[in-house]
Amino acid sequence: MSMSFSGKVALVTGGAAGIGRATALAFAAEGLQVVVSDVDVAGGEGTVQLIRDAGGEATFVRCDVSRDTEVQALMAQVVASYGRLDYAFNNAGIEIEKGKLADGSEDEFDAIMGVNVKGVWLCMKHQLPIMLAQGGGAIVNTASIAGLGAAPKMSIYAASKHAVIGLTKSAAVEYGKKKIRVNAVCPAVIDTDMFRRAYEADPKKAEFVAGMHPVGRIGKVEEIAAAVLYLCSDAAGFTTGHALAVDGGATAI
Repeated sequence: MSMSFSGKVALVTGGAAGIGRATALAFAAEGLQVVVSDVDVAGGEGTVQLIRDAGGEATFVRCDVSRDTEVQALMAQVVASYGRLDYAFNNAGIEIEKGKLADGSEDEFDAIMGVNVKGVWLCMKHQLPIMLAQGGGAIVNTASIAGLGAAPKMSIYAASKHAVIGLTKSAAVEYGKKKIRVNAVCPAVIDTDMFRRAYEADPKKAEFVAGMHPVGRIGKVEEIAAAVLYLCSDAAGFTTGHALAVDGGATAI
């Protein structure tokens, strides 16, 4: 399968760690110029350094995706640095819930929706004109299997990821004839620093979470990165408006 990425430019938000970092590294390994963005400056610059150490080309731009002026500045910097934007992986997101729906706070709701939904909307709002002007592109948004069903004790997060899929499908239909494809990737539980902090102290809980996936384990960040690259690639040229579950079979149950 040819990825056909030579000479192209990719943007990864939430690129300081986890899935974002893995995807930025994967883009760079395919020869793309990569813009890494995050509110975590040290982590984002660390991703860029890893890319440069491997012989790749990357730039870090700090951006809070929930703020319109910062998103506009990010996209302007992408164009100023590399002249174009071929692929955007809108991956920045947060999850801070710990209780049932009636126990949630307005601050939690606003924070989660601000990053997970408004952030994706703002990014696409300012990415699409760039792609329209250059004649095409591909966008992948990070949703979740929580966007495909229920997520007990994470109701606001689930709602935000359902919204990401709604934005994805709507944009795909609106811009399909303009050679812009828009898809979402829907991970299950993935082995990230966040997961390890939450579950390494409780091996029984980690074992239970692994058992939620029919393959008997949680996912790897590289497996999500591979899905993102596929959705961006010419091999997925007839795929748009799709929410791709990369979940070890979890949604098949």
